[in-house]
Amino acid sequence: QVQLVESGGGLVQPGGSLRLSCAASGSIFSINAMGWYRQAPGKQRELVAFITSGRLNYADSVKGRFTISRDNAKNTVNLQMNSLKPEDTAVYYCNALLTYRSGSNPNTYWGQGTQVTVSS
Repeated sequence: QVQLVESGGGLVQPGGSLRLSCAASGSIFSINAMGWYRQAPGKQRELVAFITSGRLNYADSVKGRFTISRDNAKNTVNLQMNSLKPEDTAVYYCNALLTYRSGSNPNTYWGQGTQVTVSS
């Protein structure tokens, strides 16, 4: 069993900052990639940022404001969110592509989601 547990969401004023963290635990052999998605009410889930083998990728809407980082030793991924805007309000989901044993195909896992609300 693999679990992804997120933390760090909450309410923040426009222009403020939040830091999201996600820890992967359980039977993990290797992690190919980790990232963050978000889903606002009435909208589809969208990619925010991901990191794999040192390569970073960001949605255009968050470039220059959000920074993703990963601690391979701890199987964690973080998302530092600065200059937050009301349109960043959404449920943020941690995502990991990983294998649970040598030779197995990688599978995608999701966290339970954490609410981020940007409002004055």
